[in-house]
Amino acid sequence: MRVSSGMIFDAGVSAMNRQTASLLHLQQQISSGRRILTPGDDPVVAARALEVTQASDVIAQFKQNQSYASFALGLEEVQLTSASGLLTRVRELAVQSGNATLSASDRKSIAIELRSRFDEMLGIANATDGTGNHIFAGYMSSVTPFGGSIDDLLVGNEIVYQGDDGRRTLQVSPTRFLDVSDSGNDVFKRIKNGNGYFSTDYASGNTGTGVITSGAVINPATWNSLASKNYDIVFSADTTVAPPVTYYDIIDTDPASSNLNNSLLTGLPPVLPPTATTGQRVFQEGQPIVLKSQGTESSFDLGASVTLTGAPAEGDSFTIVPSTSQSIFVTLANLIGALEAPADTPAANAKLGNEIGFALINLDQASDNILRIRDQIGSRMNEIESLGNLNEDINLQYQQTLSSLQDLDYAKAISDLMRKQTDLQAAQQSFVKIAQLSLFNYL
Repeated sequence: MRVSSGMIFDAGVSAMNRQTASLLHLQQQISSGRRILTPGDDPVVAARALEVTQASDVIAQFKQNQSYASFALGLEEVQLTSASGLLTRVRELAVQSGNATLSASDRKSIAIELRSRFDEMLGIANATDGTGNHIFAGYMSSVTPFGGSIDDLLVGNEIVYQGDDGRRTLQVSPTRFLDVSDSGNDVFKRIKNGNGYFSTDYASGNTGTGVITSGAVINPATWNSLASKNYDIVFSADTTVAPPVTYYDIIDTDPASSNLNNSLLTGLPPVLPPTATTGQRVFQEGQPIVLKSQGTESSFDLGASVTLTGAPAEGDSFTIVPSTSQSIFVTLANLIGALEAPADTPAANAKLGNEIGFALINLDQASDNILRIRDQIGSRMNEIESLGNLNEDINLQYQQTLSSLQDLDYAKAISDLMRKQTDLQAAQQSFVKIAQLSLFNYL
């Protein structure tokens, strides 16, 4: 084969270019610390590294979502903590207002502070997250959830909820969508009144000084199994004896009951006036009225009891009805209205005592409801923390996998670098020698 000088020069330059390119590639690997600079370096490993990187990016997005969720739940927790403290203060004022030594002016002063507390509670219910989104409006975060005032409630109107029942969620892991808000209905309105099973009340026409408690359910299964849950406790007196004896009867007032308007004690319509032989029970102040048959009475068992203090008058009655939802705002309004109403007679004072008692039990129910939601928030925040720790562990595994796929073996790379430098020097020096081979040198 004929070898020309041009061919020698081309081959020498090509060899030096290859050695230089290889050396440059090694230098880039060492400077970056990565074995794979382009997918062409190792297509299989590059594809696997891309998959791991994408999975790591997803974990990073979940971490960001967890941060957003913690922020939202933290804001809600702050508002509910304020609401709990406010209810504690309202309860203190309610207890204080029950002091018999207070004058009408004192009670009105308490009512003035309660009006301020009402506005404060309404402000909490309408709180925003700083970006204009209302915390307790459900999905309708741009809408102010609660509209109205204390004066609306005092004339019989309700505080209107304008949000919805939605709970905003964020995906905080591949399989977990976490609630980061609660609707205003659940927090401020859907609160069982009374003792949670039934509530008690007094007839507006009562003239005695009887004050009824919220009652207690002795056997929840028995109460829950009842088809009829509406009853009146009616008081009357036998004036033919001295001193007169006060009796009470328990009347079924459920419209759907087959025993409607009949006495539970006798199974028959009440007999008036009562006597020792007409079936009514003798009232003893402060003793529980057990809603269960005793002795020769007609068989019944409501699984509950109530207690009355004071002296009910002839014809006074008290009701027992199933618990319904009552908003915090209604509870506050009822208390304020009772304190602002005149209480200048024994009967009026008894009604005030009843209203204060109702307010106390309903405030406790509201506090328990807020505490329940705060417990749920705490549980969600604990879950976020656990998921964050899990994601950190998973991300560490991803980084270790990427390191094993991409990171450079510095000892091997430096050894290769030294070898490539020697190869390049050899190529350069050999080219110099070969380039000197010419017949003209011998002429």
